[in-house]
Amino acid sequence: MLASPKKNMKKLQLHNKTYSKVLQMHCLGVALVLMVFCLPSPTSSCTEQEKDSLLRFLAELFQDGGLSASWQNGTDCCKWEGITCMQDGTVTAVLLPSKGLEGRISQSLGTLAGLQYLDLSHNLLSGGLPLELLSSSSIAILDVSFNQLNGTLHELPSSTPARPLQLQVLNISSNLFAGQFPSAIWKAMENLAALNASSNSFTGRIPTQFCNSSPSFTLLDLRTKKFSGNIPQGLGDCSKLRVLRAGDNNLSGTLPDELFNATSLEYLSFANNDLHGVLDTANIVNLRNLITLDLGGNRFSGKIPDYIGQLKRLEEFHLNNNNMSGELPYALSNCTNLLTIDLKSNHFSGELTKVNFSNLPNLKTSDLYSNNLSGTVPESIYSCSNLTALRLSTNHLHGQLSLRLGNLKYLSFLSLSKNNFTNITNALQILQSSKNLTAVFI
Repeated sequence: MLASPKKNMKKLQLHNKTYSKVLQMHCLGVALVLMVFCLPSPTSSCTEQEKDSLLRFLAELFQDGGLSASWQNGTDCCKWEGITCMQDGTVTAVLLPSKGLEGRISQSLGTLAGLQYLDLSHNLLSGGLPLELLSSSSIAILDVSFNQLNGTLHELPSSTPARPLQLQVLNISSNLFAGQFPSAIWKAMENLAALNASSNSFTGRIPTQFCNSSPSFTLLDLRTKKFSGNIPQGLGDCSKLRVLRAGDNNLSGTLPDELFNATSLEYLSFANNDLHGVLDTANIVNLRNLITLDLGGNRFSGKIPDYIGQLKRLEEFHLNNNNMSGELPYALSNCTNLLTIDLKSNHFSGELTKVNFSNLPNLKTSDLYSNNLSGTVPESIYSCSNLTALRLSTNHLHGQLSLRLGNLKYLSFLSLSKNNFTNITNALQILQSSKNLTAVFI
């Protein structure tokens, strides 16, 4: 019930509001594409060349999800299912998500000169991703996520137009791509703002050119399980980067000081890697916009720095499964917007009374399992009336639980086992009035 975020997101569901907000901003905020959808029905038909390109795409599918009933050669392709055109009949969008399509993506789609939005997500498409789509001079949004595409991403051909490509959003997540992640491919994409390559099998190092070639880079998701090497220092040059996710890889080394120059970051996750070092750095205060900080599942050591209290917008704080130690700082009480504190499986010691939980009215999950915490459960924790999950098991806590335990009306999960509490019977009587409680470990 208190599992790490990775276990709850096997298919990249956009659970985090920051993450989804940023992706929507680029998918729905591409002005040209939005204008297309606001235009009235076209007064002209699509050209024979565009119709031929679409029919070639259809021909390479061996399961078309019923498209053939709509995509008839003798009809206007602007009226076909999933096709959007401008007033002059130019095809600007091919939107076919979740249609049960099987087969290959035809390179013919890359010949649609006015195509701005291509969405083939959540299908069963296989084979490679045609370079004609990546090198298109018109496509702004390309989404082929949740398919069975495989092979490698090749570098762009030398014949790629000299002018910058229009691609702003590229989502290739949840496929079977493998091999080295190409580096030079991004140099021609000066407008790229959001890249989601998660849930694939890319290997090698994370490229460093993202922000040098694309100054508007805002979202980067590289959770692929196989990236290795150090975190590129160049990510600190991403002045507009708001979401950076590179968890579930084999990254090593420390957090580079340059990373803290990316002051627009709202979501930062390097969970489940092999990173180490201490977090006691004043540079962390540069990330004042952070809403989610997830460094769980690494080898970080040392104390939680007092500087953490200056991250006033912080809502999700994950340092679970590391080698952290020392007392929990009072400064954590200054992060008044916290919803989740996940510090399980570390070596934290001292008393919980160091933290004034009364300052955390929004707290919903507090997981302090398997540490060396001592003392009694602080009275202030009963002020967190929105708590739904509290895990204090496997520590050295003692004493009785307060009658105020009954104030936690929304509590559904409570774990107190492997401590030295007394008068547990009294606690159980108090909990009888907790109607939402579904799991208790004592």
